[in-house]
Amino acid sequence: MLKYLSGIVLFFLAVACSHAQNAGYLSAKEFADKIKNAKGAQVVDVRTPGEFKTGHIQNASNIALQSPEFTDMASALDPSKPVFVYCLSGGRSASAVKRLKAMGFKEIYEMPGGMMEWRSQNLPEVKLTVASEGMSLKDYQAMLQSGKTVLVDFYAEWCAPCKKMKPFLDKISTEMAGKVTFIRIDADQNSRLCKEMGVAALPVLKVYRDGKETWNHTGFADEETLRAQLGK
Repeated sequence: MLKYLSGIVLFFLAVACSHAQNAGYLSAKEFADKIKNAKGAQVVDVRTPGEFKTGHIQNASNIALQSPEFTDMASALDPSKPVFVYCLSGGRSASAVKRLKAMGFKEIYEMPGGMMEWRSQNLPEVKLTVASEGMSLKDYQAMLQSGKTVLVDFYAEWCAPCKKMKPFLDKISTEMAGKVTFIRIDADQNSRLCKEMGVAALPVLKVYRDGKETWNHTGFADEETLRAQLGK
């Protein structure tokens, strides 16, 4: 009986720990509400200065993850107050959270969906520059009418899975050029289109036939899976 009860206690402790570990991950709306209600909220945008200027959350500080001054700039934050971290779609913010934890920060909240999710929810942002929003939905739809199967790749230069897929995507686009139109769309340069298409994470792959979407995949896809979809 004691052994049985001990097992139950361990189970509930494990569940409690799991919930505690996940407590810092918030959706865009939860992130916005938490910032509004938190005392002394410190909002940190870890994207590049260029990305920051084209749109960021109000009162956010730009502490670029890739900057050699990241640690020095982060040290200026108050470790006794909550820190809210985000990037474009979660990759860089996850790395930033690890570094902040190593620096001793305890109360950290992350928005894994990043600015892509924030924009998809029509939440407010501050823009320091007026940037081109890139391709329109009408332009996008026109490209699908090529008479061939169309493969669309929504990517970003900083996206690790995107970089991993690029070599075999390039190979496939060359080998199947006669029957497949390959379109790559930089999410950073086409924020309006991403919002309209519901692209809230990267990479996103889409296959169209006769202008109709036949396959939609978010995240890394291996070469075999992609060839199978294009070969149908």
